[in-house]
Amino acid sequence: MTPLLKVSSLQVWYGAVQAVRGIDIEVQEGEIVAFLGANGAGKSSTLNAIAGLVPASEGKIEFSGRDVTDLAPEALTPMGLALSPEGRRVFPALSVSENLLMGAYSVKDKQAIAAAWDRVYSLFPILHERKDQLAGTLSGGQQQMLAVGRALMSGPKLLLLDEPSLGLAPKIVEQIFELITILRDQKVTIALVEQNVAKSLEIADRGYIIAGGQVVGQGRVEDLRSQGGLEETFLGA
Repeated sequence: MTPLLKVSSLQVWYGAVQAVRGIDIEVQEGEIVAFLGANGAGKSSTLNAIAGLVPASEGKIEFSGRDVTDLAPEALTPMGLALSPEGRRVFPALSVSENLLMGAYSVKDKQAIAAAWDRVYSLFPILHERKDQLAGTLSGGQQQMLAVGRALMSGPKLLLLDEPSLGLAPKIVEQIFELITILRDQKVTIALVEQNVAKSLEIADRGYIIAGGQVVGQGRVEDLRSQGGLEETFLGA
């Protein structure tokens, strides 16, 4: 079976610093795949390279069977790839509904945009209640919901989630992970970077353990649990 996403020998440099050192990953359609590892391991750099936000210094990124290594985010979104970035990055001076509309910039069909709005508002009723409120005045949890909702507005085949629970209260974290499982039921494939290891292993199908910019372990989550050593990886040992 051809994977929806295939990353081969990916390297990412920031000037003289190498963040990603030859990573190989695959994501099959319908999966939730978690990228696990300590802070600074190279997880977000990998995700940002897939999303076209940082250039791949070496290697190849294939999406839906097409080489997309050098494509910009605005070219990837219409193909079905969307990112909910770390830190939310909503537009604070725009309303909730305007932020969502920004996520649908590549969608030309007005009916499709209306359907996307309905979908997001059904997933996040609080966003509908506050659709005219400025995004900068929302709570952290509500901004995270908005960031995920904005990414969903383009109707992605693959949703990249970068630290969706970071800095959120436990109750909101539960809601975010419940949402991720609902999206899988709706046939959205998800690649997840998340430091909440326990919650990630509860919902993911497979995982890649990343340390020092390299994949040091991979497999189905039940196998990763049985291997042990995860604690040392996440403590940076």
